[in-house]
Amino acid sequence: MPPSPASSPSPPSLLLFLCILLSSSATTTTFSLNQEGLILLQIKSTLTDPTGILSDWNPADATPCNWTGITCHVTTVTSIHLPSASLTGPFPTTICRLPSLTTLSFPDNNLNSTIPTTISDCRNLTYIDLSANYLHGQLPSTLPNISNLIYLDLQENSLSGEIPETFGTFRKLEMLNVTNNLLTGPFPVSLTNVTTLKELVLAYNNYNPGPVPYELGNLTNIEHLWLSSCGLTGTIPESFSNLRKLANLELSYNSLSGEFPMILFQLTSLYQIELYNNSFSGELPKREWVNMTALRQIDLSMNSFTGTIPVELCRLPLSSLVLADNYLYGLIPESLAKSPNLYDLRLFNNSLSGLLPSDLGKNSGLRALDVSFNKLFGELPVGLCEKDELVDLILIGNSFSGELPSSLGECKSLGRVRVSVNKFSGEVPVGIWGLPHVYLLDLADNLFSGNLSYMISGGFNLSSISISGNSFSGSVPEKIGSLSNLVEFLASDNKLTGEIPESLFRLNHLVKLDLSENDLSGQVPVEIESLKELNELNLANNKFTGEIPNEIGNLPVLNYLDLSGNAFFGTIPSGLENLMLNKLNLSNNRLSGQIPSEFAKQVYRDSFLGNPDLCGGFSHRCVQNSHTKKNDQNLWLLRFIFVFAGVVLVIGVIWFIFKYRNIKKRNGVSISKWRSFRKFGFSEYEIVHLLNENNVIGRGASGKVYKVILSNGESVAVKKLWETSKRNEDIANLDAQKDEFASEVETLGKIRHKNIVKLWCCFESGNSKLLVYEYMPNGSLGDLLHSSKGRLLEWSMRFKIVVDAAEGLSYLHHDCVPPIIHRDVKSNNILLDEEYGAKIADFGVAKFINTVDKGSESMSVIAGSRGYIAPEYAYTLRVNEKSDIYSFGVVILELVTGRKPVDQAFNERDLATWVRTTVNQKGRDHVLDPELEYESREHICRVLDIGLLCISPLPMNRPSMRAVVKLLQELVVDGKPRPTMNKDGKISPCFDEDSSE
Repeated sequence: MPPSPASSPSPPSLLLFLCILLSSSATTTTFSLNQEGLILLQIKSTLTDPTGILSDWNPADATPCNWTGITCHVTTVTSIHLPSASLTGPFPTTICRLPSLTTLSFPDNNLNSTIPTTISDCRNLTYIDLSANYLHGQLPSTLPNISNLIYLDLQENSLSGEIPETFGTFRKLEMLNVTNNLLTGPFPVSLTNVTTLKELVLAYNNYNPGPVPYELGNLTNIEHLWLSSCGLTGTIPESFSNLRKLANLELSYNSLSGEFPMILFQLTSLYQIELYNNSFSGELPKREWVNMTALRQIDLSMNSFTGTIPVELCRLPLSSLVLADNYLYGLIPESLAKSPNLYDLRLFNNSLSGLLPSDLGKNSGLRALDVSFNKLFGELPVGLCEKDELVDLILIGNSFSGELPSSLGECKSLGRVRVSVNKFSGEVPVGIWGLPHVYLLDLADNLFSGNLSYMISGGFNLSSISISGNSFSGSVPEKIGSLSNLVEFLASDNKLTGEIPESLFRLNHLVKLDLSENDLSGQVPVEIESLKELNELNLANNKFTGEIPNEIGNLPVLNYLDLSGNAFFGTIPSGLENLMLNKLNLSNNRLSGQIPSEFAKQVYRDSFLGNPDLCGGFSHRCVQNSHTKKNDQNLWLLRFIFVFAGVVLVIGVIWFIFKYRNIKKRNGVSISKWRSFRKFGFSEYEIVHLLNENNVIGRGASGKVYKVILSNGESVAVKKLWETSKRNEDIANLDAQKDEFASEVETLGKIRHKNIVKLWCCFESGNSKLLVYEYMPNGSLGDLLHSSKGRLLEWSMRFKIVVDAAEGLSYLHHDCVPPIIHRDVKSNNILLDEEYGAKIADFGVAKFINTVDKGSESMSVIAGSRGYIAPEYAYTLRVNEKSDIYSFGVVILELVTGRKPVDQAFNERDLATWVRTTVNQKGRDHVLDPELEYESREHICRVLDIGLLCISPLPMNRPSMRAVVKLLQELVVDGKPRPTMNKDGKISPCFDEDSSE
């Protein structure tokens, strides 16, 4: 029976019903997200999310409880945890509309506003972590209104001003960390009222100098107290005796004085004591250590303690003992070796004497032993590597004697062996040559004998071998060619014989080769030209013979060449003229013929002594026969003809250019196109009309720089050299301007690299010369670093800039043909793009190396800027890539210290001299920029060390730019600065772990 019309909708009615149903369903899906989800979406809309971590915050969900970073109780949001998400924007003020929120965690992001006072509306918060952002302004005085707050971490920001007095009213706060901000004012004594505190970290701010507050004794629940670099003076007050739960006390980098604080012996829960880099003095206590049974780590280095190492201290179950850089003397107690946990023992730079404890290493997994520069003697304990954990063995500058223990040859964990400047004798254990993890083997200046073992092939991680000043004999093993990472091989002053093995010339990364003062013989093979990174070659005082290979001249970065005291014969090869040598010594050989004119200079006066058959240069002993004179007369006639023809040609060209310019001037604005280097969508006339004073973004000695926004929306930077008609320069200055313009065009027109600024085109307008570059929105590194914005350059950004600039300079020195010397490397000539990528700019005084090295280009004036100029200019105006490397080292020092290259604070010194002096006298941390984050200090110190290498007073000791890039890249992991935490997850102190070097 068919349905009646009343019981069944008609087809049109059915269609309408379905549409309404679908519409209703869609509406329900769109608006199904609960109120807390809508609040989170509003927060998302205020933030920039470059990594897409919030991409699953989907408005189609019913609740946000499955979204990234969100935790709920049932369906109510209780936690937001988004660490290291690269989120950028202001602090999300609407976050307190989430009524049940207890955890707010945004560490290591880019929040860049103040912390609003309305954060106190988040009444239920117990945990706040906003560390490592760009938050600025003052701390909100309303924070203590969050009555249940237990954890507050605001470290690594740019917060300023004083810590509010209201912070003393927190009711339940257990952890407060504001380290490494810009906080000022007196030490925040009000915090001592928060007796619930278990961890108080106020380090690395700019508090006013003052004594340690007596009121700190009120914090009876405190377990971790970190007050490094807080301006503290005087002594530790007696009230510290109340801190019975204190386990970790860090008071380093202050100005505390007096004797060791005896009050600490009442704190029997102490696990770690860090008092390094203060002004403590006097002898260390003796018997009082006996009750410190919980103590595992103690660092009292860089003070002025005297006397002996207390026996009682050494009987504690210590894991780390650092007493370096004091004035301790006497014996190292035998009881120190009985500690079952000791893995780190550093006692360098004292006056300790006697033997090392005989059981050292037997009872604990000793990992690092550094007793360098003391007065220790005797043989080494045989059990130093009993537990197979020893990594660093540093014994430099003592009087140790006897043979090295054979057990060291089986210590597979060793990474550094430095036993130079002692009295060790006998043969080196065979196994030491081939240890798989050793990268630095330093046996120099001892009495070792025997052969270099073939087992050296197993040491594939070796980068430096130093065995000079011993009595090693036999030949250099052929297996040395398997050490592909070898950078230095220093074997001078031994008794080595035979020829240099051919395999040695397969070491592509070898920078320094010193085989002088041996009995080596044979010829130097032509394969030496394969050592493209070789910077120093010293084969002096051997028995080499044959001709000097012309191929030595193909070594692009060779700076030091000493072949004196051998039996080389023949002429001086012409290829040597291609080298940029700071040291050349070919004396006491059997060379003959003419000294090349390139070497007829004062700096090479003593380079050819003891070669009686050499002539020319300083000897003037070459006698010309009549045939030679006749040839010379013909040669002079030809020269005269060519010179005369050249003069006529030049006069004709000048006349033509003069006439041509007059015609152009009569036709209006004179535009003379020099060259373009890419296809662009603007004309030269457009640029000329936009050059006005409102667009000036920089001025220099050579002209102005304009920012020009073109009609197509593109921005360019235009460098306009000073107009000659308005400045009345003399002829020398006119020539200098022409040279600068030509050099900039010639240099930038031939190179392409991501870290070299791009030159779009260049032309002349009237009397002005214009250079058009890509626009760099963040300006120069110098302007940014030394302005109020410098504090925004966190270490990761600074390190990226260092690496970028190094790669740019390395390209100029090593990858350009011919190589290019910049000659004015400085922070103002390093420009930053929108991502703070660095590019080298301003090539107005740059020179191609092959041009500079042909004699006529020894500079008549010093190029460069004050504070960046290498010291060798004091005695020679000859330039090479080493002067660029010195200047780059100063740039590194600027980034590490935050200081300008010349500053009144240095008195008559420059930055390089101040840093060297301060580091030598006080240590590295005294020169670091206090604005930089503390956790990166050890990494910063490593970069500082590279900068110090670059500013070595002797050019030959400076690494090549390729080597600098490699050193910097070794400090990078996954594109970020290498982490510098130690084995316990604790931040390493900022002193060189091999300070004895």
